[in-house]
Amino acid sequence: MHIRHDGRIALVTGAAQGIGQAIAKGLQQGGARVHVADLDAAGVAEFAQSHGLVAHALDVSDRGAAAGVVRAIAAREGQLDILVNAAGGVRGQVGRAIEEVSEEDWHVIFRANVDGAFWLAQAAAPPMRKAGFGRIVNIASGAGLRPSLTGIQAYTAAKHALVGLTKQLSQDLGRFGITSNAIAPGFVRSNPASERQWQSYGAEGQTRLIESIHTRRLGTADDIAAAVLFLASDHAGWISGQVVSVDGGRS
Repeated sequence: MHIRHDGRIALVTGAAQGIGQAIAKGLQQGGARVHVADLDAAGVAEFAQSHGLVAHALDVSDRGAAAGVVRAIAAREGQLDILVNAAGGVRGQVGRAIEEVSEEDWHVIFRANVDGAFWLAQAAAPPMRKAGFGRIVNIASGAGLRPSLTGIQAYTAAKHALVGLTKQLSQDLGRFGITSNAIAPGFVRSNPASERQWQSYGAEGQTRLIESIHTRRLGTADDIAAAVLFLASDHAGWISGQVVSVDGGRS
């Protein structure tokens, strides 16, 4: 099986670092024309320039801005075939006692991880429906299936919500040739937040985590990207509404 994306137009969010970058590069290598977006305007612009991609500065939680980026891509390219929602994360938060979590701390994580994915899917649905083809892939987390290693209540709840949204989008859009799936990554040292989390475990905690993984190693951004590339391809046309754990067997 040769996984190609020739002639496809893709948008990958959260592409200023880690997993988003690995996905964008993989899609490009498969023949897609790739647009990348991130809240970190300088970071995503530098990445795009170095790889021949098209960059967009975007706060995915801004519904109008999300729709504007999708409209701009559709107008420029004539289509949008693949949407990968990799933006999200913990927004600088760490695990705290439940009574210490503020209203804003709760909502900012939902805006980044759930709201943005919905606004972009909402905007992408019309051009995908018109074409009779679409691939939506959401980057969820193992925290969307069980309690989170981060200890952040909002992050766990948001990733569970993203899993639910993925399944609902599948039901709503599947009849139009649009699939919706999610990846639930295991622990990947792909950004500053995950690196800080890894260091906080100490040597003993790191060893325990690795020993809980069947393959006895941490994942990489490329491990996650490989699953996304398949789900975004023509080969995955009858896979929809699924959450694929890519975690070395830990789940």
